[in-house]
Amino acid sequence: MQLYDKDLLSVQEVRELVEKAKTAQQELAAGTQADVDRIVKSVAQAGVRNAKRLAKLAHEETGFGIEADKVIKNVFASDGVYQHIKDMKTIGELERDEEKKLRTIAVPVGVIAGLIPSTNPTSTALYKAEIAIKAGNAIVFSPHPNARNCILETVKVIRQAIAEAGGNENLVNCITIPTIQATDNLMRHPDVSMILATGGSAMVRAAYSSGTPAIGVGPGNGPAYIEKTADIKLAVKRILDSKTFDNGTICASEQSVVCDDDMQAEVQAEMERQGAYFLTPEQIKKLGSFILRSNGTMNPMIVGKSAKVIAELADIEIPEGTRVLVARETGIGRGHPYSNEKLAPILAFYTAPSYVEVCELCAEILHYEGAGHTFSMHTKDENMVTYFAQRIPASRIIVNTPSALGGIGGTTGLQPALTLGCGAVGGSATSENVGPKHLMNLRYVAEGLSELEDIKGSLPDCSEGICKTKSYDDIDIDAVVKEIIKRIQNS
Repeated sequence: MQLYDKDLLSVQEVRELVEKAKTAQQELAAGTQADVDRIVKSVAQAGVRNAKRLAKLAHEETGFGIEADKVIKNVFASDGVYQHIKDMKTIGELERDEEKKLRTIAVPVGVIAGLIPSTNPTSTALYKAEIAIKAGNAIVFSPHPNARNCILETVKVIRQAIAEAGGNENLVNCITIPTIQATDNLMRHPDVSMILATGGSAMVRAAYSSGTPAIGVGPGNGPAYIEKTADIKLAVKRILDSKTFDNGTICASEQSVVCDDDMQAEVQAEMERQGAYFLTPEQIKKLGSFILRSNGTMNPMIVGKSAKVIAELADIEIPEGTRVLVARETGIGRGHPYSNEKLAPILAFYTAPSYVEVCELCAEILHYEGAGHTFSMHTKDENMVTYFAQRIPASRIIVNTPSALGGIGGTTGLQPALTLGCGAVGGSATSENVGPKHLMNLRYVAEGLSELEDIKGSLPDCSEGICKTKSYDDIDIDAVVKEIIKRIQNS
């Protein structure tokens, strides 16, 4: 029987793709670390070779961001990720502790469902393919419908690279008929072992409620604090460079700038010198009603657009050459649209009496939206970094660097990644930048070191009904050490 219904066709396609992926993954699981590394290297090299072409396709199809910046992201997702993971041992025995008689063995999770967003489509596909294969897995992508074609072309590049390295190209595949039903079936398929979800909050929630183990990330809404000891000119440069990189489509990019009250004039003047435009009260109200939809979510029309285009869409006039739109904000939450995440060159601007109130303000912003994601600060005071790191509900505290690039590991020592965990506070399974180690299970082989009689012999004296603990003064440490060594040798 031939199928004609789009939803049914997409569901049938998912079943076929998962079946092929399962077979390919089982073949890879029988291989060696060298086999895996050869494939990953081939994918990375292909990603670099095609970085410009894929960036052009992504920009033309989605209309988001800046083509030149997407080239950088593709290279980062290909070679940047590869350079970090290339020497990782991910296949077979990872560790052996002869003293404890304990061995640790890596076990691939199997087939992974990879959900790809429209904001970073080609780079996310390259990144997820590399880390999935590095951990010995296969991955099936569910593309965002608005970026379907550029994602499919990226998958074509990846599959060819796999084949050239002697691997089964079905290690990476992609749904060609993206529907809600297809994605739902992919996430719930019994042969899918894990979901790697990057995208909007609704999609991530669906991944976590699917019944399949999932690694998902929440929204970013990171404040950036310019502290009194900072080099203000350099701090502003880094913030504006970050916020305008690919027109703000990286979720780790700054969403608010915060400084002490007595620094407001100096910081604002420097921001204006470097291309920021502070909106008038009337413009703040007009743009504020445009950047959020009636249900409180971000208006997709602003995503990845330049300040000039956003101003035209919102029917407000701004100076020629404006890089970033800035709104003086006084509150947080509903009714204060600039306190939300804005994947565009739009910033909120807050001030507070001192660093103590700034810290409370930033924590409140993140608890409203973006908990567990990213916070950035610019300071020369190491004690200030410690103070904020101990109190801010963020998994990444980014210091003296553009937050967008620092958060993904581009300008910092963090694991290079385009999926950034938000930890328990953000409803995520991890607080780390996601890499190969998150896509494998660890199997432990443990040999016995003692017998039941040894355990009984070490029990405290309980003859009087209350177990008596020995004080350390009563213990012959040398004798205890010798006894432990003797038991290990005898075992």
